[in-house]
Amino acid sequence: MDFALNAEQTTLQGVLREFLSERAGETAVRAQMAEPAGFDRQLWKRMGAEQGLQGLAVPEEYGGAGFTFVELGIVLEEMGRALTVSPFLASAVMAPQLFLALGDTEACERWLPGLASGDTVATVALAEDSGSWESGEVRLAARREGEGWVLDGHKSFVVDGAAADLVLVVARAEDGIGVFAVESSAEGLDRTPLPTMDQTRKLARLTFGGTPATRLVSTDAAAAVERMLDLTRIALAADALGGSGRVLDMSVEYAKVREQFGRPIGSFQAIKHMCANMLVELESSRSAVYYALWAAATGHEDTSVVAPMVKAHCVDAYLSAAGDNIQIHGGIGFTWEHPAHLYLKRAKSSQALLGGSDLHRRIVAERIGI
Repeated sequence: MDFALNAEQTTLQGVLREFLSERAGETAVRAQMAEPAGFDRQLWKRMGAEQGLQGLAVPEEYGGAGFTFVELGIVLEEMGRALTVSPFLASAVMAPQLFLALGDTEACERWLPGLASGDTVATVALAEDSGSWESGEVRLAARREGEGWVLDGHKSFVVDGAAADLVLVVARAEDGIGVFAVESSAEGLDRTPLPTMDQTRKLARLTFGGTPATRLVSTDAAAAVERMLDLTRIALAADALGGSGRVLDMSVEYAKVREQFGRPIGSFQAIKHMCANMLVELESSRSAVYYALWAAATGHEDTSVVAPMVKAHCVDAYLSAAGDNIQIHGGIGFTWEHPAHLYLKRAKSSQALLGGSDLHRRIVAERIGI
């Protein structure tokens, strides 16, 4: 099976790489890391107005471009390569895919156009203080009050939770797991940014104290939540693929120009082998990610197996490559001024998000019947 990009997809990749290089380079990344919101809202709006990125995989009937998860993966790969600081993972992947998986037409018509245009930033609140991302571990309670619903409890590790305009909260209701929409201005909602090693991806702890919410579906939403998690796993793998490619390029470039004992360090066997291993892992990740994107785009039954597989494999490969990149750069790679540590931190945060690699290998085993 051929997973080469077609002409349109290659053009998208090239245009996006140029756009991010010009408007979201390292200087911009560092500036946005220091902002409480964690991203530049003007750049976010330009991503929508000039590139239409937020609505790329949103169906046309809901204001999107109607492309597939393959095109979305190309964007994620390029953003991972550039370490783009934006709520794209939360607002263009997690939230829209949860809306679509729930199949609630009324909710899609109400909220997806705003997400697709970039006017609304949304996120999904699933994990709690235990750190578990499994819907069976949800403890936050949703209870009826009059004609509506209110939420009581906490959510932790919410991606862009402090800046989102809309939060889709996974809660335990009387008939099972439900998803509830909460506006940022809702009474009883308190949002606390969490200190994180990776400042390119902001996390928050949300507290709900009798917070009014809108129920999105009246049946058990656990399957829709798992579908969203699978697509987010693939998205993180695509981000990791982009980061792996960039750290390999950094390593090779430096190995060619840095000299020791009168010769480039790239001529030493240890450095050669390190770079070669990074390339092998990169190409392995590329094949896995592109297959996973295709499976997600076509609704193939393999998606449920390959999603946790690529999340574990590709993020682990990224973390290893980012560590090797620092080793190749030596002392300068450990400094704040050099970007190498930013990629290492992004890789580590991606490994932890949605649960570690051991968890995802366990999920793979369960899904193949072991």
